[in-house]
Amino acid sequence: MATHGSTKHPHADAPDTRAAFNRLAELPEGSEREVLRRELVNAWLPMAERLAGRFRNRGEALEDLCQIAALGLVKAVDRYDPESGTPFAGFAVPTITGEMKRHFRDHLWSVHVPRRVQECRNRVRAAQNRLTTTVSGRAPTLEEIAEESGLTADETKEGLEAAGSFAALSLDAGAPGREYGRTLGETMGDPDPALDTVIDREAVKPCLRRLPERERNILYMRFFRDMTQSRIAEDLGISQMHVSRLISRTCDRLRGEIMQGVE
Repeated sequence: MATHGSTKHPHADAPDTRAAFNRLAELPEGSEREVLRRELVNAWLPMAERLAGRFRNRGEALEDLCQIAALGLVKAVDRYDPESGTPFAGFAVPTITGEMKRHFRDHLWSVHVPRRVQECRNRVRAAQNRLTTTVSGRAPTLEEIAEESGLTADETKEGLEAAGSFAALSLDAGAPGREYGRTLGETMGDPDPALDTVIDREAVKPCLRRLPERERNILYMRFFRDMTQSRIAEDLGISQMHVSRLISRTCDRLRGEIMQGVE
């Protein structure tokens, strides 16, 4: 297949589109230009798909990777200047590769991680892969990874920790060290209903201190000692009806004071 430019290019699937790009640069916006633009994209699509194949086995389907590479190719076609002297392949390859790397950086992390930490993670991962060929029978140490990656010890720690943020476990995943198929979701605690009463109790405390002693004692016996109105009436030597009226009136007073404080 013919190559693009006066020198042989290493990409075997690089078509000779020099004349087409020169023509594209001269054409005004319109249907003729759009047809030629589409033809150029289709001509270079095999190379874009081959570049996409370099990123397989990273959690994305090859079909999706090819679409991302095609997007990078379209950007390359639109931005390429044939008068720059650079063959289109030399311009398109870094453009497409950059588009692929941006996709992995910006869209495949389960937890938001700063770009600096993502870069540390990538360098740490690459260093670990290289060290596996020189270190046998054990995992490389943090110091070895730091030296191989050119990072500080703290940056290496960040990179190692960030590796766990790339893909989050589902709550339906099995809990580590658990038997009988127990999931992570089943190990999580439930909200404590008693927590909802904490604010109410704190709000009512100063109001309770302002109550007359008899009303305060009646509320204590009724709501904290769980005594019946009849038992309270017997202890205080008053009627059960009177106890009922005192409880109702005191609760209304407390409720009014609390609502007034809220307003």
